[in-house]
Amino acid sequence: MVRKRVIADGTVQGVFFRDSCRREAQARGVAGWVRNNADGTVEAAFEGEDADVEQMVAWMRHGPRGARVESVHVSTEEREHLHGFRIV
Repeated sequence: MVRKRVIADGTVQGVFFRDSCRREAQARGVAGWVRNNADGTVEAAFEGEDADVEQMVAWMRHGPRGARVESVHVSTEEREHLHGFRIV
């Protein structure tokens, strides 16, 4: 089990990024959260099996249709043992 925090920059707000991220995470059984930041980025925390979390990190690199992800910052964190996935 692993936890990754991901911040995506570019055209990532106003394109259903958060809801699409929530659906992708739920489909993979990944726990965590996603939010819009005041600086225009989208930030997410993913917890789960290594392969599932890596798939979510890969998804964040392109996001939903309409998004234009210019850069992604990924960091590994200590797990918080979250349950479910939510938009915050």
